[in-house]
Amino acid sequence: MFGIFMILIVGLMVVFWRQQIDELPRKSSRLTDQLDKLWDISQKSIREHKYLRAEKALLTILRVDERNARAYNRLGILYAKQQQFNDAIECFEIAQSLQPSASSLHNVGLIYDQVGQLDKAAQAFEQAISMEKDVAARHIAYAKVLEKLDEKKKMIQELERVVELEPNPQSVKILADALEREGETERAEKLHQIAAKMREKGQRSRIKQPRKMQV
Repeated sequence: MFGIFMILIVGLMVVFWRQQIDELPRKSSRLTDQLDKLWDISQKSIREHKYLRAEKALLTILRVDERNARAYNRLGILYAKQQQFNDAIECFEIAQSLQPSASSLHNVGLIYDQVGQLDKAAQAFEQAISMEKDVAARHIAYAKVLEKLDEKKKMIQELERVVELEPNPQSVKILADALEREGETERAEKLHQIAAKMREKGQRSRIKQPRKMQV
């Protein structure tokens, strides 16, 4: 009798465990849906400048998924918009520790630059560039910090790299303006002329393009 009772107990336990296992995918799916909704709320709220609502959504995500580097990064951007720089730096550094990325380093570099911690800003941009060498925006941001640190030669080198990566009127003009500030007027003038020709050529090519049909 006791043996039959134990068999029944074991059988019930197996059924219970199977039900729990079957529930796991459903719970996981519901959780994913909830996190997606919270992420959408945070994005929409930031666009609408509803920062408190965005912050609550992101903090809720982090309570559920405390290692979500993306949410920490977005929260850092949110705090930076509100000039809560210490909180922004902390969020970017946590994001970087969880999931190293050039974006997190770039963001924290921008904040360090804004609060006047130029050495830390330069270090952050250097690390970001070491991870992503071919993003012009990183070199531009680094060049701005180098100019403030009075490292003019390195600043020019970074802006020359920008022109190599994105040879357009804007990048050429940025380099020309920097050279002009450094007294290299002859070279600056040549680059200004090149930028003007590039803009003119771009305008001509746009004029020659046929108009697209409206559908």
